[in-house]
Amino acid sequence: MKNYFIIFTFLSFILIGCNNEPTLQKYFVENSEDTNFITFDIAPSILKIDKSKLTAEQNKAMNSFEKMNIIAFKLNDSNKAQFDIEQKKITTILKDPQYQQLMKFSKGKEGASVSFVGDEENVDEFVFYANKKENGFAVIRVLGNDMNATNIVSLMSVLQKSNINIDQLKPLQELFQNK
Repeated sequence: MKNYFIIFTFLSFILIGCNNEPTLQKYFVENSEDTNFITFDIAPSILKIDKSKLTAEQNKAMNSFEKMNIIAFKLNDSNKAQFDIEQKKITTILKDPQYQQLMKFSKGKEGASVSFVGDEENVDEFVFYANKKENGFAVIRVLGNDMNATNIVSLMSVLQKSNINIDQLKPLQELFQNK
């Protein structure tokens, strides 16, 4: 009888620990092989930045930055139904209280939002979501340790100075060009 209790307790902990709630990380993994999506990661090492030319604030931002995950859904005539489903999944995920919205923009059939996970001084993840009804949508996760809004602004200025191969970002750029 004691063995059954131990097994039951162990299985209970496993089942409680398994969270079936949707998250952006799960969404990225589940859709990474789908041909309707474009996915890529950007690690600090591919930015090719001369750190000696950065300000102290920019260095701090780079040190807090781990990577960027990007997923984009490219809308075409054959996947409009899936687009609506996928867009609803993303908006549902971003309504979870762990994603605290900083700002939201909308203009007709276009929109964007910026959210974060963590607290204001120790952000673990910034999430940029943008959609354009006739082109598709993109989600960018900026992951790091102890980031804050100032770090993100500094990181964006660093990205402008980087020697990243822009061709790697071409699919994302094409997504938001007018058809």
